[in-house]
Amino acid sequence: MFLEILSAEEKIFSGEVESVILPGSSGQFQILNNHAPIISSLKKGEIIYKENSKDNTLAVNGGIVEVLDNKVSALIEK
Repeated sequence: MFLEILSAEEKIFSGEVESVILPGSSGQFQILNNHAPIISSLKKGEIIYKENSKDNTLAVNGGIVEVLDNKVSALIEK
């Protein structure tokens, strides 16, 4: 699936990933390939995404995420 992480200032990440774990406002959740469409707010925490079998983390202060047709778009506050 394709992940794009954006802040108001810059594009932070754009590329193919195996999974994404997000700090949702109601709790942490994971997105895998072929996930159902979803829109969620994000709270302070870490986005963890697996790229080429390697975990990468990014600290966030909040934001919003949309999942649609194997594309995860996160607009975050750093």
